[in-house]
Amino acid sequence: MYELLESINSPEQLRKLDRRELHTLAEQLRGFLVNSVAQTGGHLSSNLGVVELTIALHYVFSTPEDRIVWDVGHQTYPHKILTGRREAMSSLRKPGGIAGFPRRDESIYDTFGTGHSSTSISAALGMAIAAQKTGSDRHSIAIIGDGAMTAGMAFEALNNAGAMDANLLVILNDNDMSISPNVGALTNYLAKLLSGPLYTTMRRSGEKMLGVVPPVREFAKRAEEHVKGMVTPGTLFEEFGFNYIGPIDGHDIDVLIATLGNIRELKGPQFLHIATQKGHGYQPAEDNPGKYHGVGKFDPSNGCSIAQAGKKTYTQVFSDWLVDMAKQDKRLIGITPAMCDGSGLNAFAEQFPDRFYDVGIAEQHALTFAAGMACDGLKPVVAIYSTFLQRAYDQFIHDIALQNLPVMFAIDRAGLVGADGPTHAGSFDLSYLRCIPNIVIMTPSDENECRQMLYTAYQHNGPSAVRYPRGGGPGAAISSTMQALEIGKGEIRRQGSKIAILAFGSMLTPTLEAGEKLGATVANMRFVKPLDKALVKNLASTHELIVTIEENAIMGGAGAAVMEALQASGLETPVLCLGLPDAFIEHGVHETMLAECGLNASGIAAAIEKRVTK
Repeated sequence: MYELLESINSPEQLRKLDRRELHTLAEQLRGFLVNSVAQTGGHLSSNLGVVELTIALHYVFSTPEDRIVWDVGHQTYPHKILTGRREAMSSLRKPGGIAGFPRRDESIYDTFGTGHSSTSISAALGMAIAAQKTGSDRHSIAIIGDGAMTAGMAFEALNNAGAMDANLLVILNDNDMSISPNVGALTNYLAKLLSGPLYTTMRRSGEKMLGVVPPVREFAKRAEEHVKGMVTPGTLFEEFGFNYIGPIDGHDIDVLIATLGNIRELKGPQFLHIATQKGHGYQPAEDNPGKYHGVGKFDPSNGCSIAQAGKKTYTQVFSDWLVDMAKQDKRLIGITPAMCDGSGLNAFAEQFPDRFYDVGIAEQHALTFAAGMACDGLKPVVAIYSTFLQRAYDQFIHDIALQNLPVMFAIDRAGLVGADGPTHAGSFDLSYLRCIPNIVIMTPSDENECRQMLYTAYQHNGPSAVRYPRGGGPGAAISSTMQALEIGKGEIRRQGSKIAILAFGSMLTPTLEAGEKLGATVANMRFVKPLDKALVKNLASTHELIVTIEENAIMGGAGAAVMEALQASGLETPVLCLGLPDAFIEHGVHETMLAECGLNASGIAAAIEKRVTK
């Protein structure tokens, strides 16, 4: 079924194939990809769109000596398959298996670790300069999608690269921009012509000859831009200092190889624009590429999911609340940096399209955009993953908190995230947010508490954040009504003696189980900031040991806040802080990962018993 593909275990073997065999290889690679992801889950649409490009890159360039940097990493499955990891695809995103993103410690072909977007051009430029400095003639190639090009960092890198004489190739994989229809026989031909030696030689000779007559040279330059601008959309990238080529059909392997082969001989910054289709070659993904961006296990014959329906997730709780709140308050605005589906804004976007803003992969802009709205009376709600909020830290501090603006944050994927691994884990948000003045931080322990906290945050006249984990909670009944909680007030959920366990957010359920075993008092703290200092002081005065538990890094987290409160009160009650260790936690099954960190009921009880018996 995959005879040719199974004969390829390295790009070196790929480069020995006859060009005519590459079409068969692409067909087999695409079929293998669909069947493999159907068994493991993962990213599909984006990977199907780069099959031909991946083959062409490894066929033309001498990898791994030539450096290929894939942006985000969602589209690296074909790359992994062709670089010796075909058999390992059955372990994709599983404990001990290969990662869903490029990892430098996984393969010499993974030149740069990428999980967040828009970093590829910067990294590849750094590699190109390193090649210059070390006297190497290796090539540096960045592959970036049109979505990732919405981020300011990509344009910062383009601006810097265009001013240098580094041998850098940037490939724009365009699968959604309006310029895609320009692809066709004429533009494919022009791309090969503009990347070929004849055009390059004529251009350099003309520049040299006209250099002694500046007005004529400037006229020629403008004339060239005008002619190229009529048939290509590359004027912007030319202004950055790149030699623009394209757009070309990203699924025409012959055109790709011919064009890349020409570009390989060129010097300086080059920009190749290719047009592809997400989900190409698999009809269900072509029809609905968004649905197949990230999938669970599915039946490859029809694309239907085989996952069982589960309880309502925190993301769905937020989605329902947002719609309900929007019906009550016309000032509410929903904002997301390119995560409409993942953050649960689809229903809101459908019902309130004029109040929904997807700003693209531009987290910094999203926050300052929200701040501007808050200045003039609107009530912005920013739905964002914990790991992506990291990218806009300065905007959070300078543009929102410093001005004490009522911008609300619904922080999804807080804590460990399972198969997506450390690049997407929200392990640090309590630590990096807690130190910021003016902010209120809430951690719901169940689905209903999440709904009430979202309402509480929305009513607060200042920066606020509700952080919740991926997936579902304990299954609490969700009230249709909404009532604001008293800010900074926790609650006792179990009365015990000697040991008081202070649980934050998702850790309450296993803590209650551990508390039963230990006969301990259990508090649902609810607020990380402002912390319920009165409750902390009372528990420290009446118990022999205080234990804090959070699904966040121990360093600087909620437990640190409790210790600071005790120190300020002059109390010397011993404190045991449990949470995520000072390490990046590898991908796996969420429940297993928590257990390995000692954050399940038995782990919590064991850690406390060990401390008590010292």
